[in-house]
Amino acid sequence: MKLFNYLKGDKVIWAIMFFLSLLSILVVYSAVVTLAHKFKQGNSEYYLFKHFFIIALGFGIAYVFHKIKYTVFSKVAQIGFVLSIPLLVYTLLKGVSAGEASRWLEIPGLGLTFQSSDIAKLMLLLYVARVLTLKIDEMQDLKSVAKYLLVPIGVVCALILPANFSTAALLFFNGYLLMFLGGIRLKILLKIMGMGVLMIGLLFTWIWLAPDTIPGGRGPTWKSRIESFSKGDSKSNYQSEQAKIAIATGGIIGKGPGNSTQRAFLPQASSDFIYAIIIEEYGFLIGALILFLYMILLYRGIRILRDNEKPFGGLVVIGLTFSLVFQALVNMAVAVNLFPVTGQPLPLISMGGTSIWFTMIALGIILSVSRGVKEQGEEKLEAI
Repeated sequence: MKLFNYLKGDKVIWAIMFFLSLLSILVVYSAVVTLAHKFKQGNSEYYLFKHFFIIALGFGIAYVFHKIKYTVFSKVAQIGFVLSIPLLVYTLLKGVSAGEASRWLEIPGLGLTFQSSDIAKLMLLLYVARVLTLKIDEMQDLKSVAKYLLVPIGVVCALILPANFSTAALLFFNGYLLMFLGGIRLKILLKIMGMGVLMIGLLFTWIWLAPDTIPGGRGPTWKSRIESFSKGDSKSNYQSEQAKIAIATGGIIGKGPGNSTQRAFLPQASSDFIYAIIIEEYGFLIGALILFLYMILLYRGIRILRDNEKPFGGLVVIGLTFSLVFQALVNMAVAVNLFPVTGQPLPLISMGGTSIWFTMIALGIILSVSRGVKEQGEEKLEAI
């Protein structure tokens, strides 16, 4: 295709982005029928055009970012990380509530909202990659690792935790993975793992014994979700029960586009549980294909890491790739009732606004590194 002549970087990643985005438009248009009847007098085309515009603009954002030299993001990470801290604090104090949690900030005059955790997540991963590149020789004991990495990661995750437990947990895991790939000694990593297990145990004990005392008011919700999941009682979790019905009735080839029944019963059919709607309408085979495409995305990220000669670029790619793929796996695991409900959207597919744009920014940065790797290879060939 001539289109790909204008797109630099990994062509397979571009193809995955196009395919999943096209599928997103089709499924979202079907899944928002109930939402349209509730808020737009049945005008589902409103959501279709809005979603199409968001995705189209997202590709424009990805294109711009993939044209930027990836080393620029190392400098951006410093400023962005520092700014994300007060942004998270302000969100906790003055943010727009989503359910029982303050997760969103409103952009004055535009009527748009965004999750400050999306900015913090992106900036933290860039920051960790930068620190590992510049300070790895100084991080030879737990104290120095805590100073340069654990404290920044811990502060960001702690500020996200009251409103969004799953995002904080995934972000900490991604940071830990980057430390492992960045060359932190195994002995230190094992100590951090032990500390992490202890803190998780204390947190779950707190949730179990005194959920009402947890800041942010999310304790009772966390406890009820854990109880429902641990008992295998999906009937007490309405969303999980409806998602299982959607998956069970979809079969191998599905009911066909636009023929979902459970979209009328799933409150988050177009976002958190869109994977269940995909399987219901398009069948198990398309559901398996989506999982396969995310695995290919992960594989391409690992290849870019392997081929990149500069540590920062490789760490950025693997950090952002793992972040997107792990989020996708968690979303799909929730849809099939393997995990408790987390509220994580399916990257590139779930309906959203700024969340799609931040995903496109992450992919644009990945493609920027990929473009740099290819240019390095071409320069070497020319020098021979």
